[in-house]
Amino acid sequence: MSPQLNLEVAHAVVYVQDSDAMIDFYERVLGFEVTDRGPLRSNDDSEIIFMSQTARHHHQLALVSGREEVGRSNNMHHVAFRSTGTLDDLRALKETLEAEPGVSGIRPLTHGNAWSVYFADPEGNGVEIFIDTPWHVAQPQGKPLDLSLANDAIVEVTREAFKDEPEFGSIEEFYAHRAELLAERASQ
Repeated sequence: MSPQLNLEVAHAVVYVQDSDAMIDFYERVLGFEVTDRGPLRSNDDSEIIFMSQTARHHHQLALVSGREEVGRSNNMHHVAFRSTGTLDDLRALKETLEAEPGVSGIRPLTHGNAWSVYFADPEGNGVEIFIDTPWHVAQPQGKPLDLSLANDAIVEVTREAFKDEPEFGSIEEFYAHRAELLAERASQ
């Protein structure tokens, strides 16, 4: 039996070609700051740059120089960042991304349990920024998200789109049920 560890996504590490351009993008557009940086190995020119948005995380993202090709890679599909923001914040992010040179594939989606904006950063790495909805829905799910609608309309459209899906219900009830299952498993 595996150990009972409480795990959550702590950070993602992304290979990059142009460290300065990528630092600029993640600082200026997504609000990260460099917390540390230095050589990755002593036998080459690779550098690792640690970045975070919060005081409680040394890094949420690390950029490693030395990527040889830009485009799809076999080492990462995307990195997802949960936001405590609002639909207004997600809408503003989409507008910012649309004005940002080098950003591509901007795609707002709802998974029923999250409202997301997916995009590719200037080197083609997949990124998702999302906020939680009030619901749990069995996954995978994905439907277009129209951020031009008013917030109340987005909530209603999402509820209507997913209300008949398996496990649709309150996220708080889902979390309570998960806590019960985990407590039961831990007591065995």
